[in-house]
Amino acid sequence: MNDQSHGCCNANESGRSSSKNSEISRSRIVSREEWQEAHQAFLEEEKAFTRARDELNAKRRQLPMMEVTKRYVFNGTNGTSSLHDLFAGRRQLIVYHFMFDPGWKEGCDGCSMMVDNMGHPSHLNARDTTLVLISRAPLDKVEPFKARMGWTIPWYSSFSSEFNRDFGATTENGETHGYSVFLLDDNRIYHTYSSWRRGVEYLGSNWSYLDMTPLGRQELWEESPSWVNQTATYEWWRHHDRYEK
Repeated sequence: MNDQSHGCCNANESGRSSSKNSEISRSRIVSREEWQEAHQAFLEEEKAFTRARDELNAKRRQLPMMEVTKRYVFNGTNGTSSLHDLFAGRRQLIVYHFMFDPGWKEGCDGCSMMVDNMGHPSHLNARDTTLVLISRAPLDKVEPFKARMGWTIPWYSSFSSEFNRDFGATTENGETHGYSVFLLDDNRIYHTYSSWRRGVEYLGSNWSYLDMTPLGRQELWEESPSWVNQTATYEWWRHHDRYEK
């Protein structure tokens, strides 16, 4: 679509829930003992889901990688940058493909909610990881909208390159949202993973972002490739103003 009068990610134009009000089923009102029994049984299912997710994350860290040899140019607050520059001296780069078509007046509402939930970058930085936004809209549209939203996360325009199309963020049907992960090794860049649409819904915590990367959380309990340096669980945490620069 070419304009966003109804929001680019919101299928419900009215913004109101279509569900009907109903009374709580009385069969769900139980004693304390029954409540504890039901919740304990459900907790076991949740634990199984967590273990399955850990296994899936381990498989993701073992996925093959594709070297990125094409040169891309991005426009940002401090001028033009290459894909290599976007790593900001770190080993991993997470790109959020923010939906912002050059013809739109403002960025996607759903993508904006996603960015609102992004935490302080120092925790990812401490794990050698940089998170940035990239959109196809030109910088003269990106910058005012970024200021309006009060965001400080680095945001780049790919308007001058084919980056969006090459990595699936711009399709025949227009813009789409998702994440792409890159690894820098021996001065070479590798595309390791991408996730789209509902695949990005649970992302937002530092853990969920690190779980997408080939290095993972870099903690000793993880099943990771042999070349990943790991540290004791939890011990790397700091207040965000106390990490070593």
